[in-house]
Amino acid sequence: MIRFKGCGTALFTPFKGGKPDLEAMAACVRAQVDAGIDFLVPLGTTGETPCLSDAEKLDVYHCARENAGGLPVVVGVGTNSVSGTVANIRLLHEADAFLIVAPYYNKPPQRGMYEYFKTVASETSKPVILYNVPGRTGSNIEAETALKLASDVPNIVAVKEASGKLDQVREIIKGAPEGFDVLSGNDGDTFELMKDGAAGVVSVASNVVPGLMAEFVHAMQKGDFARAEGMDRSLAPLFDALFVEPNPIPGKAAMALLGLMDNSLRLPLVPALPATVDLMKKTLEDLGVL
Repeated sequence: MIRFKGCGTALFTPFKGGKPDLEAMAACVRAQVDAGIDFLVPLGTTGETPCLSDAEKLDVYHCARENAGGLPVVVGVGTNSVSGTVANIRLLHEADAFLIVAPYYNKPPQRGMYEYFKTVASETSKPVILYNVPGRTGSNIEAETALKLASDVPNIVAVKEASGKLDQVREIIKGAPEGFDVLSGNDGDTFELMKDGAAGVVSVASNVVPGLMAEFVHAMQKGDFARAEGMDRSLAPLFDALFVEPNPIPGKAAMALLGLMDNSLRLPLVPALPATVDLMKKTLEDLGVL
């Protein structure tokens, strides 16, 4: 079973003329590989996946795969129904692993959360990564539930934790069975969580500065905490700026400033406010990448 450690990138989906810009995406994926990123995560929240058709999901997946240089590709397949999630697993069955978000809108109790993940994971023999992001879903996968799934379901191999509840995440790290990893889902939490034993991060910032993020996370993996802490401080303004408006609005503004893709999103998301563009420009200049 593949293990997912280090720095993974939650990839943006570039658009041009209202359609996925696969040329821009291919270039961005190749840049990720060249920068030393460890694995790729297309079709997640950051990729505006709920606004993509099935045909577009396949195009985006194949573009990522064909340019990944052999890196593992984890695809987001989660919905708020068993049938919808299973349909995505079948659609994207060639992927190396599946990232499955907590069911949104439904607000299930923990016993429903457990049965949902157990059921959808049974539909594949490939690794499944839980994704906990209550700010998006309205539901929190509690530590007890995550650990029970980790123990009971062999192909549930990790959790991407973006709850911001550091005590909860530390409880999962402490209680995790052998073979189950915790990944930070918030760039700004990565330093603290990796110090406590998290295996890495699924990063938004690494779209914009893949080399710096790979260097930061790899320093953490090597136990070079002094160097990593300095990098964390330097990167913190970027971590914050990327969420002054809903993700991926600021990030796409940054990518446009870098000339990597159009500043184009799908409704109901809209391009960044001028003040956000100015903030991204200053942040990139301060990091020396613009």
